Amino acid sequence: MQPVLPPFVPVPPEVNRRAWSWRRQAFRGLVYQVLAVAAIVALLSFLVHNTLLNMRLRGIQSGFDFLFDPAGFDIGEGLFNFDSAQSYAMALWAGLLNTLRVAILGIALTTVIGGLVGVGRFSRNALVRGLCRVYVEFFRNVPVLLQLLMWYLIFTELLPDAAQPWRWGSVFLSKGGLSFPSPSWVGGALVWDTPFLGEFAVEGGSALTPEFMALLLGLTIYTSAFVAEVVRAGIASVPRGQAEAAMALGLSPRLQMRLVTLPQALRVIIPPLTNQYLNLTKNSSLAVAIGYPDVVSIANTAINQTGRAVECIAIVMLVYLATSLSTSLVMSAYNARTALRER
Repeated sequence: MQPVLPPFVPVPPEVNRRAWSWRRQAFRGLVYQVLAVAAIVALLSFLVHNTLLNMRLRGIQSGFDFLFDPAGFDIGEGLFNFDSAQSYAMALWAGLLNTLRVAILGIALTTVIGGLVGVGRFSRNALVRGLCRVYVEFFRNVPVLLQLLMWYLIFTELLPDAAQPWRWGSVFLSKGGLSFPSPSWVGGALVWDTPFLGEFAVEGGSALTPEFMALLLGLTIYTSAFVAEVVRAGIASVPRGQAEAAMALGLSPRLQMRLVTLPQALRVIIPPLTNQYLNLTKNSSLAVAIGYPDVVSIANTAINQTGRAVECIAIVMLVYLATSLSTSLVMSAYNARTALRER
């Protein structure tokens, strides 16, 4: 006869165990985190104190009060008219807008060009596949700074003079830039301001300077080569059976790519695509090499005039940190929206 076992009674947890006991892993982790944050704050405070002390001993002024002083220099290009009587803060704001203009347009163009080249790598036409491959291998292996200088030399040396531009209807292209019609408000009505050839140069309309076009094209073409590889890798990661199933349903190759392959490839494409967007935004700081007045170029001018190197560098770092985090936040939200939901 087998012995009768007593009924199983679960062992109650220790009721006298204190919530703030060192034996609790959660409490130990909280203490370690507090100590780490305190150590970082203490280190930063020490560095800031020593920096300010050394600057004071050398007679170097510090602080952000210079932002409200007149800048004393003009900005030749921007989204609003800036003159030397305005403050350094407005000058940096104009540079920030110039940086954002290049970054936003560059991201849009990079997405289109990189997507087309990446999809073209899977074309049934051997010539298209070859051209897309050459595009990727050439432009991604040439340093971006050299590409910026190349485009700048093309726009400033090979194009005709401003008095004899190339013309396509109401569009003019010369060493002075690209002029084109633009809408404007005149007397409460929306009219088109059309450029025309004046005595010495093109007048009227809107214009893109050679510096802006060189920076935009250089960043776009360079980054789109990497985006094309991201798109190619994402498409290649989709199982072959998906394309075969779409073919069995009678979908054309174009519809297969648009309705079946690309939506599934987005899960792989978006994370590295975000990195390329961030790289394009940060690489826009190379604009100083070709004379485009972005936030880095204007900050360098402010440093030379005021000597506030630490403050200006801190402002530039904050600008790029904010733009990078904003881009990451938008792309993360888009990634969460397009992610496939598992059952």
